[in-house]
Amino acid sequence: MDQITHNKIVSFIWGIADDVLRDLFKRGKYPDVILPMCVIRRMDAVLEDTKKQVLETKQMLDAAGITEQRAALCNAAGQAFYNTSKFTLRDLKSRGTQQQLLADFEDYLNGFSANVQDILENFKFRNQLPTLSRSDSLGTLIAKFLDPEIDLSPKGLDNHAMGTVFEELVRKFNEENNEEAGEHWTPRDAVRLMANLVFLPIEDQLKSGTYLLYDCACGTGGMLTVAEETLVSMGTRRGQQVKALLYGQEISPETYAVCKADMLLKGEGENADHIVGGAEWSTLSHDAFPAQEFDFMLANPPYGKSWKKDLEAMGGKDGMRDPRFKVMHRDEELSLVTRSSDGQMLFLANMASKMNDKSALGSRIAEVHNGSSLFTGDAGQGESNIRRWIFENDWVETIVALPLNLFYNTGIATYVWVLTNRKPAHRKGKVQLIDASQWFKPLRKNLGKKNCELSSEDIDRINRTFLEFKETQESKIFPNQAFGYWKVTVERPLRLHSRLTLKAIETLRFASGDEDIRAALYDEFGDALATDFAKVSTALEQRLAEWGKDDDDSDDEDGAGAKKGLPEKKRKKLLDPKTWARDARLVEVATALRTALGDGLFEDHNVFRARVDAALDKAKLKVPAAEQKLILRAVSWREDTAPPVIAKVHKPGKVKADPLRGLFEAIVDGKGAVVEYEPDSDLRDTEQVPLLEDGGIEAFIRREVLPYTPDAWIKEDATKIGYEVSFTRHFYKPQPLRTLEEISADIVAIEREAEGLLAGIVGGKHS
Repeated sequence: MDQITHNKIVSFIWGIADDVLRDLFKRGKYPDVILPMCVIRRMDAVLEDTKKQVLETKQMLDAAGITEQRAALCNAAGQAFYNTSKFTLRDLKSRGTQQQLLADFEDYLNGFSANVQDILENFKFRNQLPTLSRSDSLGTLIAKFLDPEIDLSPKGLDNHAMGTVFEELVRKFNEENNEEAGEHWTPRDAVRLMANLVFLPIEDQLKSGTYLLYDCACGTGGMLTVAEETLVSMGTRRGQQVKALLYGQEISPETYAVCKADMLLKGEGENADHIVGGAEWSTLSHDAFPAQEFDFMLANPPYGKSWKKDLEAMGGKDGMRDPRFKVMHRDEELSLVTRSSDGQMLFLANMASKMNDKSALGSRIAEVHNGSSLFTGDAGQGESNIRRWIFENDWVETIVALPLNLFYNTGIATYVWVLTNRKPAHRKGKVQLIDASQWFKPLRKNLGKKNCELSSEDIDRINRTFLEFKETQESKIFPNQAFGYWKVTVERPLRLHSRLTLKAIETLRFASGDEDIRAALYDEFGDALATDFAKVSTALEQRLAEWGKDDDDSDDEDGAGAKKGLPEKKRKKLLDPKTWARDARLVEVATALRTALGDGLFEDHNVFRARVDAALDKAKLKVPAAEQKLILRAVSWREDTAPPVIAKVHKPGKVKADPLRGLFEAIVDGKGAVVEYEPDSDLRDTEQVPLLEDGGIEAFIRREVLPYTPDAWIKEDATKIGYEVSFTRHFYKPQPLRTLEEISADIVAIEREAEGLLAGIVGGKHS
């Protein structure tokens, strides 16, 4: 098919939308009618010559009582689909009434095979029929698609040409509806680049055979189509017989229908069977290919999209058992579960889990992400763990920064991640970062937010930079570990002064929480809350039921919640007599301690704690450790000059002193000992130590921390490994400072201008 014929057919079908659907549907709904009608008309034309054989085969199978008819009917039709209705579209051109036309058209649609029914259902095409029928537009729509000006039969258009026409219509509709286009349509220039990054490095290793291609967020299938074309053309250039089997998964029903229809229209029935989708087919929670491995994978997953619903369906973060997102790595189980507000990195983990480790070529992946995938997530969190997993397995080959405003519905920075489990020798242990953000061609007219494109020259330039693997201004090469770091927790000792004051002791009366509410209730009901709860329980319950309902202070931060009453969990706790009794007991014990120890200041909390223990023993008061801790905390406060609070004393000779790891030499009861101090959570800090730091964590802490806080130590069991990538740090180009000569010249010029203005003003006055 020549370009003129192609353009004519696309323009004609595009015109049908304006001629028939204007004022019936919003422009954004045009593809919901035009695209399925395109599919129906093409299939009708393809099946026309074998219609009689299909009907005869159907009659024979029914008479024989055979229920599994698909294979026989497809064979009779000579296609991967069929239609057993007695009607063709041409039979429906003339009908007496719209009601009759609608009934016959629905009968015709019901005759299609299951794979076509799947497409129609996901297009929701039948939902549009009542509107078309009531407006007397259904017959006109059918007639337009049967117009002799366009020939959609196999005689006029082969399968490839029909697929090209269909893809062009999809592209035009998506560009017309720019707000949603980026959700399922990746610009072709970006797709061509991704395909090149996947296939070029192994072009000379391609052999005749079948390769499996996969897109886990396939949208309308454009990425798979371009990848297939690129792979097959490379094989042809090298004299190899290359076949590609396409696999895809898509959750959006309409875009899934477009993708599957495109495969069928191109005569790729086998590929169409490998496209799985619809509202129930989320890639994250419902993997369509759990045991499948693929040779080449490309995807443009959704950015910043919540996957909370999927997370709940998978058992939540704690109940997650999916082997794609819980992996063993270096004898450690890593959770790859990201925050629920953005699941884009999980699509990369999904693809990495499907890499083929058996073939000579292994697997290659290209996936486009926004900037958050480079750095979001702290060490030990899902996003960072995914980066750690793929970097430490030496799978990341390159990351390419794309130009801004390259996509239809976002102007943010985007990056192509290229992974492989078969790195060539010269790339092993290394990652290449390419800054292609300035390599683009401006568009003459914006398409939504897309104001530029990657020209053929730009794509070639990126490919060359990638394949040459050299250090340049736009290409930086790093060892894998350059992106890793230890997140080290640095502790400092708790230092306290203590004093048993009446004010501090009184706070223990409300130690169970909600101090303001408990104080108000205590003022109202008194000691009976602790000593005779049954007596006041009914009144207390009624009081809590009314709590906050008369509060009209709309400025109160919690006002909206207060008017609805107290939360159930809080109300239950306030109605628990054990909490009131326990708090009253704390006050009694603390008061007894004050009687025994007085209200003097203790500048060493260790001494105070020992005196408290002795006083409790002497008074024969058995106080649980948790309650004693509450009392000590209530009557103590932080003081920088106080001695550190000792948490544990090790027996002499059992442990060696190691201040860097929290083991300090000290004098306890007049004897030398090794002690551990209680950490002060308010002074707790973290340090990010590069994995390539000379001397590791210890050297870093001695150089950067201990000179300023000599009592600090590292909490070794809290150390975590994280990975992040900073393009800004590696490619930042500072603006050169102006020279003194340039600044002086500007000052002189301004002075001369000022003198001229002044002379003009003075001269004007004299005149």
